[in-house]
Amino acid sequence: MSRFVRLCETASPTGSEAEVGELVRAELEALGLTVAEDNAAEAAGAGCGNLHCLIEGQGEGWVAFCAHLDTVPHEGPIEVVLDGDEVYRSAGETILGADNKAAIAVMIELAAGLVEEPAPTGVELLFTVAEETGLRGAAAFDRTSLVSERMFVLDLAEEIGRIVTRSPFYHRLTARITGVEAHAGLVPEEGRSAIVAASRAIAAMELGRLDDHTTANVGLIKGGTAPNVVPGQCALVGEARSLDPTRAAQVAGEMAQAIASAASESGCEVEVETAILHQGYEVPDDSPALALAEQALSASGFEPERVSTGGGSDVNIFRPEGIDALLLANGTFANHTADENVPRANLVAMLEVCRALVEGAPEHC
Repeated sequence: MSRFVRLCETASPTGSEAEVGELVRAELEALGLTVAEDNAAEAAGAGCGNLHCLIEGQGEGWVAFCAHLDTVPHEGPIEVVLDGDEVYRSAGETILGADNKAAIAVMIELAAGLVEEPAPTGVELLFTVAEETGLRGAAAFDRTSLVSERMFVLDLAEEIGRIVTRSPFYHRLTARITGVEAHAGLVPEEGRSAIVAASRAIAAMELGRLDDHTTANVGLIKGGTAPNVVPGQCALVGEARSLDPTRAAQVAGEMAQAIASAASESGCEVEVETAILHQGYEVPDDSPALALAEQALSASGFEPERVSTGGGSDVNIFRPEGIDALLLANGTFANHTADENVPRANLVAMLEVCRALVEGAPEHC
C-alpha cells in the first residue's frame, strides 16, 4: 500500500492539486495508459484540470469510476503511520487525506490489474478537482466526453456496503451587510452596526436539523475593523439542505428574509445572494448501476445497504446530467479531522468490490 501513503503525503488542498495530479498521471502512464487533462482548472479554481483515462476491455461496454484529487485545507505536512499494521492514520495534527486518496489508490491498483488482464468491459477513470469546495471540478467537466453510462463514485466515509440512494438539494446564501462606521467611544449613536444586524439575523433563524430531511447552518461570519469602531461591514455565508427541493428553497428563502429584516431594523443596507450549489437526487429502484452495485457487494461478502446522506458528492453533478452514477462507501472514517483513518483491510476490500463491479458490468451495461 505504499502508493496510498505516497498519495496521502502529497499535499493537495483545493487549488493546489497539481502535484498529486502529476503523481496520478505518472502512475497511470507508467502502466502504458493515456491520461487526458481538461481545461477545468481556471473555472474550478483548481491547481490542475480533471484527469480522464480509458482502459479498453475485451467487449464493447464501459463502466466508470470517479474520485477527487483535492483535500480540505490542513496545516503542516501529512505523515502517514500504520497503527499496529492494521489502520492508517495521520502521525500529526493534520488530516490523513484518505478522503479521497483511498479511492484514488484503489482505482490505480484496479488499472494495474486491468492492464495485465483486460476485463470483459472497458473501464473509465475520472479524477476530479475542487470537489471539496462545491463540486466545481465535476461541474466544469465536459460530460459528453464520458463513454460510460454507469459511474461509481467512491467517496462516502462509511462502512463498505452502503450505497447512497438519496442526496440533498443544496442552497448557499451569501450576505453583505453595510452599516455606518463611527467612533465606538465618542459617538457610537452615529453608527449603525453591521455586526449587530448580522447577529440579529442569525438569532432569528431556525438552524441545525429542522426535520428528518432538512438542515440549515450559518458557517462563516466576518466583519468590523477595530474594537473602537462601530462596524460598517459584515459578511456571512450560510446554507440550507433538504432531500425535498421545495423545502430546501423554502428554508433558504426564510434565511434570506431574516437577514433582510434584521438589516432593515438595524438601519443597515444588505445584499443577499442565493445559489443552488448542486441538485439533489433519488436513485430509482430500477437503476442498472444500483443492481450492479448490490450484486458486486454481495459477491464480495458485504451486505448492501441503501442509505440517505446529508452531504454532496460528484454524483450530485453527474446524475442530474443523465449519468447513472452512484455514491459508494469506501471504508474510511472521520474524514476532514485529525482522527481520519482507514483500515488497511478496507483498501483491499474496496479493490475487490471494484473488480466485482467490472466483472459484473456486462450484465448491466
